[in-house]
Amino acid sequence: MKTGRLEAFSDGVMAVILTIMVLELKIPLGEDLLSLKPQLPTLTNYILSFIYVGIYWNNHHHLFNVIEKINGKILWCNLHLLFWLSLLPVTTAWVNEHIHANYPVAIYGFILLMCCISFMILEYVAMKHEGKESLVGESFKNKRKEYISYFGYLIGIGISFIIPEIELLFIC
Repeated sequence: MKTGRLEAFSDGVMAVILTIMVLELKIPLGEDLLSLKPQLPTLTNYILSFIYVGIYWNNHHHLFNVIEKINGKILWCNLHLLFWLSLLPVTTAWVNEHIHANYPVAIYGFILLMCCISFMILEYVAMKHEGKESLVGESFKNKRKEYISYFGYLIGIGISFIIPEIELLFIC
């Protein structure tokens, strides 16, 4: 099976995720720049989550540019990734409401960790399907960035129980 339908579906899901997140932004009450001040934490969290979805969209695009054919395992792994990404709007909104609370920030980090793990699984299954010498195998030999992200999320989740605001620095 070719990759076109999977890519189109995934693009649509990610577009919906971004749309849901932007709906959390409220219209400022005033008409000057100072009326944006109460929205800055929400806007910052939105930007951060938007960037995360954008990174996964970009990586997904590059991955499926080198995959020639997909199978059922790749479809399910892709759905696994989309599931975790789909939880970002909820956890982003929860952090917006409780930025100084341990559990919302820790759960946000956990969701990002699961996005990372699910993408790594998707890459592994694609490499196994196409072979280590395939374009997929060659493209994803260096996993350094993924492992740095993975450990950054783990450290951030742990820190969120001490100082939740600092976790956001580790997951950036």
